[in-house]
Amino acid sequence: MTTTDMPRPLDADAKQPVSRKRPRNPATGGLRRAVPATTLLWILACLYGLPVLWFILSSLKPSSDLFSYPLTLVPHNPTLSGFKAAWDSANFSQYFINTAIVCVITTILTVGVSCCTGYALAKYDNKWLKAFFICILATTMLPSEVMLAPEFLVVRNLGLYNSFAGIILPAVLTATGCFMFRQFFLTVPDELVEAARIDGARELAIFARIMVPLSRPIMLTLAILSFQWRWNDYIWPLLMLNDPNKFTVQIGIQSIVGAQNINWSVLLGASVISMIPLIAIFLVFQRYVMGADINAGLKD
Repeated sequence: MTTTDMPRPLDADAKQPVSRKRPRNPATGGLRRAVPATTLLWILACLYGLPVLWFILSSLKPSSDLFSYPLTLVPHNPTLSGFKAAWDSANFSQYFINTAIVCVITTILTVGVSCCTGYALAKYDNKWLKAFFICILATTMLPSEVMLAPEFLVVRNLGLYNSFAGIILPAVLTATGCFMFRQFFLTVPDELVEAARIDGARELAIFARIMVPLSRPIMLTLAILSFQWRWNDYIWPLLMLNDPNKFTVQIGIQSIVGAQNINWSVLLGASVISMIPLIAIFLVFQRYVMGADINAGLKD
């Protein structure tokens, strides 16, 4: 028998049965998983957006059509009379200026203080700092109404009653802001801080040149939230201010409401006017609220 007549061994791949299943397309599987989640998000968006849409469209209705039966979503005779009456009946220009001053100053101080506090709580290992962080979080367990009386007494004794400073200072330190920055700085690798210390950077330079730029998304997020909180704040400015020239927007809207009756067309128009700055700020800064690359500058 020659060498050409010898039986050849079968290849290992030939012994394995050939699978007749088609390979699964990863794009198709991802699309199937995304469809239910996207559908659920659209349903929730519609549930939350419908009352807001009804509210905005109702502000375009005349007073006679607001409570007509059957109720309609789209106004038959849209009018801007409610907006004009609201603007003429209240000093909205002064209210906007007062509220803008309070919101801008409070937002800047809140972001700065929360950033410093969150960095210290995240990057310094000290038992007293941990106890201080627990005390900060404990303030979220108390209703705001419980803290109004002692805060009012403190501000009055400091001579800040009926002033913008009396509204701003109690709102600077927030547990939410400290918690947001602390949780973010905990995700920043310690190797980044150690590398800066090895290069001779001081603690203040590490915080200002490394940590602050990395935390820009958190700063913008907290800035939007803080501006919204102060713009919509009603109880505290109502307690602190008695001068009509220092009233904020929410107190101005409340002044439109009469003792015996309510002009709903004017009230809805004033409420929509007060929403415009918040919507504009969110539309401008929403693209900046995104994840930060906290591993930038580190080598594998």
